[in-house]
Order: sequence, then C-alpha cells, then structure tokens
Amino acid sequence: MFEIRKPQNRKAVRQLAGKIYYRTKRRIDCSVGNKKWAKERGELITQHTVFEHRSMILRPLKDVDMYLQENKRVNLELAVAHLNNIIIRPGETFSIWKLVGRPSKRKGYLDGLVLQQGKISKGTGGGLCQLGNLLFWIFAHSPLTIKERYRHGFDVFPDVNRKVPFGAGATLAYNHIDLQVKNETEMPFQLKVWLDKTHLRGALISKEHLEETYSVTERNHIIKQQIWGGYSRHNQIVQIKEYTNGAVEERLLVENHAIMMYNPFLENSKAG
Repeated sequence: MFEIRKPQNRKAVRQLAGKIYYRTKRRIDCSVGNKKWAKERGELITQHTVFEHRSMILRPLKDVDMYLQENKRVNLELAVAHLNNIIIRPGETFSIWKLVGRPSKRKGYLDGLVLQQGKISKGTGGGLCQLGNLLFWIFAHSPLTIKERYRHGFDVFPDVNRKVPFGAGATLAYNHIDLQVKNETEMPFQLKVWLDKTHLRGALISKEHLEETYSVTERNHIIKQQIWGGYSRHNQIVQIKEYTNGAVEERLLVENHAIMMYNPFLENSKAG
C-alpha cells in the first residue's frame, strides 16, 4: 500500500519534449472543447462572503535566496491583476491560465522559485504556486466544483508554521498544470484576490447568502518508508458540508501521494 517508485532524473530533452506535448494538447483542448470560460469582470449587485484566506508572501525558506521571494511578489501582482473581480456564472469554468496567460519576461515576470524533479530551482514567473494554493483552499470551502488540480510529487519543505493541511493546495505550470473550477450551482460567484504589504489575500463572494457552510479536514495522513530507503507522505483532503437542519455531507476533494525530500523524524527531533 502506498508504494512509490524511487525518483529518477529525466534528461533535459525529455523534459522539453514533454512540455511541448502537453502545452500543445492543452491549446487544442481549449480551442475545440465545449467549456464556457469565466472571463467577465465586474461587481455583483449583492455580495456575501463565502470564504476568505490569506498567506504570507515573504517566507524565509532553507537554501532559498530571499531575492526570489521579492521577485515572487512582482509575479503575483502581475497575475492577480487578471483574476481580481472575475465573475464565475452558472455553467462557467474558471481557469487560472486561461485568464493569466503565459508568464513571460516580456510581460514583466521575474525569476522566482520553482521545483524541478523535487529540486529547488528558479524560472520566469516562479512563485505563482502560492496563488494556486490560496485559490484551491478558497474554492475548497465553497459549492464550486474543482475539476482540475495538480500537486507536486515531492514534499520539499518541513511543516514549519503550516496553517493548512499538507497537500491542501495546487501547483501551477503554464499551461497544462492548471487549477480549474466549474460553477455547477444556479447563482454567480465572484473572486477577489489582491496583495497587501505582507500577504496574498483572496475571497469568494456569492450573490445570495448560502444556507450551508463548508469546512475542510485532513484524513488518513501517513508517512511511510519506501523499500528503496526514502520516505513518502500520503493523505486525503475532505470537504464537509453542513446544512441548517443539521445534516452533513462529505466529499473527497483530493488524495495526495508525495516523496519527502527530508527525513521527517530527524526534522521532528531537531524541532523538539
């Protein structure tokens, strides 16, 4: 159970070929598919906050230069300008990359932190995974349906000051690793996302007050040593929907399986 193969480094040529293939496949899917994309920007006449969240922008990380964190702020500012005030009407699908587009140097994006095969690196537009994490956590507390979500296959950093469960986020890589959410309800919702001096902030707004409430919990968390010597981490992220009459519904949102890039027991002993 929960057996994961030992990670193998892929050659640069194979990585490039994979990017070209999946990006091309995504473009074809977007052009010939029948999805109705959310793209309208405006203000709902009446507004009720469904859920809001924030995450710190500058977070000192082991072996990561702080200038990459500063650059991340610039990248986030450019990206959220395309997402703030987007209305997701019934039947529409919200896509980060459909709205943001390709993060390029020409558009002002800077080098930021990226993960490549479990190793810390840098790349243009790096750091936007923080945006994916924030939006996943917000959408997980709503009636919107998460249709597409990806996560790194590696757990790179220990749980220092973690505010949400492991794996309760979404990684991004233009354009094939996306976060997509569909509005399968009968009312419109609006996304608010912005930065202040210290945090990336977001909120989901509904046109009408929701009678039900949403919460998220972690289930079946386990750390397992693999036969090849490394450790892996596994859990499930579950949404809990509570009605005013006391009825409760649960829905499995995602299941995570990741190779740990640190020894969890040594880290715990150091922390103690």
